[in-house]
Amino acid sequence: MSSPDVIVIGAGVLGLCTAAELGARGHAVTVLDPGGPNASSAAAGMIAPALESLLDDLSPGHSALLKRARDLWPAFAARHGLTLHLEGAEWRGPDPDAGIARLHALGFAAERTAAGLLTPDDWRVEVAAAMAGLSAATGVLRQVATVSTIDRTGDSWRVTAEDGRAWSAPVIILATGAAAPLPGLTGGTTALINRIEPIRGQLTPVRCASPARVVRAPGVYAVPSEEGALFGATMEPGVRDLSVDADVSTRQQAAGLSLLDHQGEGLPARVGIRGSTPDGLPMAGASREPGLHLALAPRRNGWLLGPLVARIVADGIEGRAPVDDAATLDPLRFA
Repeated sequence: MSSPDVIVIGAGVLGLCTAAELGARGHAVTVLDPGGPNASSAAAGMIAPALESLLDDLSPGHSALLKRARDLWPAFAARHGLTLHLEGAEWRGPDPDAGIARLHALGFAAERTAAGLLTPDDWRVEVAAAMAGLSAATGVLRQVATVSTIDRTGDSWRVTAEDGRAWSAPVIILATGAAAPLPGLTGGTTALINRIEPIRGQLTPVRCASPARVVRAPGVYAVPSEEGALFGATMEPGVRDLSVDADVSTRQQAAGLSLLDHQGEGLPARVGIRGSTPDGLPMAGASREPGLHLALAPRRNGWLLGPLVARIVADGIEGRAPVDDAATLDPLRFA
């Protein structure tokens, strides 16, 4: 039985960012990845506090948290060898002047363009490259395993996989997305996880000329990618079905190509199940069970919030003074 310092159950963006943060701090971390696509790999990699604040009409406090999370990215990317794309993002929608005024009021830069507005404050990463880099971070060992049970034994947690393999560590981190609670959790932690709502998302890669930056419009966005562009994405609350909806792909391809005024060839769609809490912000921090921490449910902003969640969870494990945003993301706010 392997005995690392920390076991992370789940290999989406929150789990991988937290594992990389802990590894950089000198901890031996094992990430247990159930394998296959997840919500983070089926995402576009947008780090978009400005347009998320505008399009979701977020409060100034919520918007400021997203901006602080974004500001952690340059140092985090440099520390882990990740490429951060800083070309900004466009919004092509109704009343861009009102949008610019709103963004300015929230502290974001924005300017008028012929088609709408441009903000330099939204960035992005290439998802596949970022996940590979985080999986290979110093101190991190990723293993493919589907966890069946967890048990508290003395001062350690025992994690058992469906194939019988087992690991033991004093600290475990649940980064299991919108999955059901694992057997072995107490009722209190199970109740927290049951507050998470699944939200199905589908996006469509298209082989075409790549846009210069992210372009968003009502009902569609286009993100540069290795294939050309990613067009997305649906938000389907309460749905866990991972099958591809061909009609959605057809509509996304048509809307995205029209937005860019390009021709292109559709590629296999990607589907992921995001997790969302009642307030739309993730759970990041300790549970009431000793040595058990949560990194869950960032809604559609997992890539934006990854380094912030990682810092909060790592600080809690090490007993450091919490950052200001830790209280806002405390899982026990739903207890």
